[in-house]
Amino acid sequence: MPPETPPEMPPETPRLTTHVLDTAHGRPAAGVAVGLWRLAEGGREEVARIVTNADGRCDAPLLSGAALRPGSYELIFAVGAYFASAGDPGAGDFLDEVPVRFVVRPGLGHYHVPLLIAPYSYSTYRGS
Repeated sequence: MPPETPPEMPPETPRLTTHVLDTAHGRPAAGVAVGLWRLAEGGREEVARIVTNADGRCDAPLLSGAALRPGSYELIFAVGAYFASAGDPGAGDFLDEVPVRFVVRPGLGHYHVPLLIAPYSYSTYRGS
């Protein structure tokens, strides 16, 4: 008897997610305001706005399905306000907003853009 052919997996729904980790304090960065902008010649359009939850994540994708179109995007993280509210005097004096620009390519499914923050530095990468 020939082996069964496994059923085809449905394609992954395209989606954009983010999370913020406070590496200075070793915890998720809860309460960070995040705006998402779609960039185009001659302007930009705000397409989403969220505040990170207790796990430093968004409760739902910022964009998903057909709403996540190929093109250039910018996430803007309000880290100055986060550090000011975190009870760390002076921590919000250097970084105010952290912009992260990236490109969504056709045919690629999940875009996860994490941000690692400390009062005087940050880093990002394309996560999974």
